Amino acid sequence: MAEKEKNFSAEEREAMQAAAKEARTRRSRAKKSPEELRAAGEADIKEAIEKLTPEDQALSNKLHALVSEVAPELVPRTYYGMPAWGRDGKVLCFFQPASKFKVRYGTFGFEPISNLDDGTVWPTAYAVTDLTKADLEFLADRIRVAIS
Repeated sequence: MAEKEKNFSAEEREAMQAAAKEARTRRSRAKKSPEELRAAGEADIKEAIEKLTPEDQALSNKLHALVSEVAPELVPRTYYGMPAWGRDGKVLCFFQPASKFKVRYGTFGFEPISNLDDGTVWPTAYAVTDLTKADLEFLADRIRVAIS
């Protein structure tokens, strides 16, 4: 067992543990109302953001506000311990903070349920180091397309 653990970094193991916890939490919330699920998701995402570095907290809070404004139908949740937003029990978009895997930029990404298809090649993730007004407008447009 110890040898297999060497195949994954501490950050990867932490993400897998978070995903397992999230799956257990989803099962325990299966009979909750949509309002209760949203409230629980808000609490989960806020808890996840609090664990981040100040830089990633700032980006996460801006993205959470953006997604909540542009796509209020998306339910906040966590995804491998990261801030995410979804519908019908599936993640649509997420923010992978730079500090999560000790990389130089965060990533705002979309999962396959999003409607971003554009020809035969299209981006599904964007590197994020800061969020200017123009960046937020760009991502707002991407979110609108993704939920269409």
